[in-house]
Amino acid sequence: MSTDRKPGTPKPAPTGGRVIRGSVVLPDSELTWRFSRSSGPGGQHVNTSDSQVELRFDLAATQALPEVWKERALERLAGRLTGGVLAVRASDHRSQWRNRETALDRMVSLLGEATAPPPRQRRATRVPRGINERRLREKKQRSEVKKNRGRGGDW
Repeated sequence: MSTDRKPGTPKPAPTGGRVIRGSVVLPDSELTWRFSRSSGPGGQHVNTSDSQVELRFDLAATQALPEVWKERALERLAGRLTGGVLAVRASDHRSQWRNRETALDRMVSLLGEATAPPPRQRRATRVPRGINERRLREKKQRSEVKKNRGRGGDW
């Protein structure tokens, strides 16, 4: 089975959107695209084409995400949101099409990370007595080595 996708890139959803995680899809209908002239590589071509892409997604108003995921994403992406809207820009490539793909991949990965469940809390455990005793014994040996450094022979 061959695919044209790079490893780690999200697969396109069968309904015309991108899969965020599991069966949750970022629908194309809720995405807003804006194009403008890009700085950077392109020579004279860069002055005539709108290759920079800005992709916007209204996170606060979307119905595509489960409510728990939406709350989690709004909290985690609070610094990146403008009025509840998540914006991603891409101007890495000379081609508008490749910049569109890059912006969409960034948006999906941002939402995937922001909606991920929090990591499990670490359960505190006691340090075994043997390990603690060995640590203290080694500390004492090191202390002796350092203490004996200053004591030279008969000069």
